Amino acid sequence: MNQISYGLKDKVVLVTGGSRGIGFEIAQKLLEENANVIICGRKQEGLDKAVALLKGGDRLMAVQCHVAKESEIDGLMSQISERYSRLDILINNVGMNLMTASTIETDLGLWTKIIDSNLNATFLCSKKAAMLMKENQSGKIVSITSVAARRAAPGMGIYGIAKAAIEMMTRVLASELAMVNIQVNAVAPGMVRTDFSKPFWSNDQFYSQIVKYIPMGRIAEPIDVVHPVLFLSSAASDYITGQTLIVDGGSTAI
Repeated sequence: MNQISYGLKDKVVLVTGGSRGIGFEIAQKLLEENANVIICGRKQEGLDKAVALLKGGDRLMAVQCHVAKESEIDGLMSQISERYSRLDILINNVGMNLMTASTIETDLGLWTKIIDSNLNATFLCSKKAAMLMKENQSGKIVSITSVAARRAAPGMGIYGIAKAAIEMMTRVLASELAMVNIQVNAVAPGMVRTDFSKPFWSNDQFYSQIVKYIPMGRIAEPIDVVHPVLFLSSAASDYITGQTLIVDGGSTAI
């Protein structure tokens, strides 16, 4: 499966949160495809580490950016325009969750932090990227959501609300941007073996309970998410827009 090619050579791709986790894996596969990859993240230290590991040479650009701050995204897009004069693909990967025992007991500050990092960041990046893509009448926007958008789960309330909103935004943007040949889709993974979910899958007791409800009998590996993302970034998906592809081993099917 790892030998699949998506025809993304020389495409200009921005991966938000590309310094670690699923974003890092996506960036790595894009570089194998000989795409031009821009990763961004809040911490320069994390970006430096990712650049050293990815070894992308001139095809890799790393920019420190807080994607929930419009001025910083403007700066990022300016750098992309200056270097490449276009943006072909945006992958909205940034997201975070802080466990919330009760949504109604959560203070506004925590609510805002989770909504900013997930929903507002996706909105702002999509808005700015679409402006660049419209100039060339072509583009792909792929956002990472979650099965938490479809199924309420303990501690995931606000996160799930934000991800559900991203799925609706995906449909709205797809409708609005179809006439300028920009396809907008999303990928909704279940639990993935990353540091984000490590407290769950690293505990044998928790893990056995989780996989009990997954027909395929395991949680996802990062590559299981990477391939659907790259498919939706490729010409193979040119007639697909406004869709959310669920990648959960069948857990929402039962």
